[in-house]
Amino acid sequence: MPSLTTLRALIEDEMVQLEEEGCDVHVTASDIEAASGNLESLLAIYGQLRTLKPRADFPYREPSDLASIRKERPQGPRQLNVRTSARKLTDRLHGAWLGRVAGCMLGKPVEGRTNDWIQAYLQNADAWPLADYFPRKSCDADAKPVELCADWCRGGINAGASDDDTNYTIIALKLMEEKGYQFTTADVGALWVRLLPYGSVCTAERQAYANLVNELPQADVPLYLNPYREWIGAQIRGDLFGYMTPGNPELGAELAWRDAAFSHVKNGIYGEMLVAAMLSSALVVDDVEQVVRAGVAEVPQRCRLAEAANDVIAWHREKTDWRAAFTEVMCKYGHYHPVHTINNACFVLLALLYGDKDFTSTVGIAVMCGLDTDCNGATAGSICGAMIGAREIPSNWTWPLNDTLLSTVSGFGKNRISELATRTKRLWR
Repeated sequence: MPSLTTLRALIEDEMVQLEEEGCDVHVTASDIEAASGNLESLLAIYGQLRTLKPRADFPYREPSDLASIRKERPQGPRQLNVRTSARKLTDRLHGAWLGRVAGCMLGKPVEGRTNDWIQAYLQNADAWPLADYFPRKSCDADAKPVELCADWCRGGINAGASDDDTNYTIIALKLMEEKGYQFTTADVGALWVRLLPYGSVCTAERQAYANLVNELPQADVPLYLNPYREWIGAQIRGDLFGYMTPGNPELGAELAWRDAAFSHVKNGIYGEMLVAAMLSSALVVDDVEQVVRAGVAEVPQRCRLAEAANDVIAWHREKTDWRAAFTEVMCKYGHYHPVHTINNACFVLLALLYGDKDFTSTVGIAVMCGLDTDCNGATAGSICGAMIGAREIPSNWTWPLNDTLLSTVSGFGKNRISELATRTKRLWR
């Protein structure tokens, strides 16, 4: 059981989450304050919150089980009958791995920063718009000197640093090696407990991990004391399942659903399905909007994430400058937490559409938007890399990595990125 302070924070976050899910929350800040010194009182409030359901007039349909998700999908290309050479497909898979690592490293020094902060930092370093890894030193908007982590900045990078974004890609590869395409959600949790240190996971994943270890029923693992169940954690875990299913976005989304259901519900799950389906498509098609639409086609058409994705597609058609579309995203979806699925997914889609297969522009836009920059840089870089292939990624992004990715996954401390791509290809059926 968490401390009283932690429990209170979880309940406060739960209230926000429930309101976003369409529930009428009648618990007040005064109620929480009155109960804050008593464990039983706080748990009673939490028990009351867990009974709430979305109100009847909530305009979205957001199931979490796969069968219902599929019933709510729009029509879409479940499989793509595209012929491509084995050599090209192999290069695109390698590009996806490289793009993920490079994009993650680009966003890592400024994770959690806002667009305004990032723009000021880069302009003061004569590095706006972003076209390479971050300069180590600059100033903020008030001309105060700022120094970022040298190991994550231009001139200091010698490998892909360990990060949860890439840890999840590696452990998903291990999952597929051990269990194949028939793995279950229970297999996901069992492998995490065996190979992934608890300290390497955050938010929804940390709550689910604790629930599993405390032997809660599987149905409660993604829910109990987990107000982060629609945050970005699952969205950053979907890449490998797209890598495993080139040309088959429906299967990629299904594998992603099995993984996401361990720790997330609703839009948290949809984020991972969206990314996996986009990557399944990105490995075999050449049109960015086609890739995006293949992803959107695998999630419920009346969910909040689909609405946001369709908004970004529409804004891209209306506005020539990504910053104008970014402003629209922030006006409509800026109320979400900085590590929520929906707002960050918008930035990824915005980067893909305006980047239009230019790797530098794509990862640059994803990171310049701010918020969860390492996650968004990694996802956008992965999808763009899958579309253009390793040979087309500019060398300033790849040579500093030295074909090396570090990890805290047991047995994967130091990895060759090229070997990870090869191991992925071996699993294709």
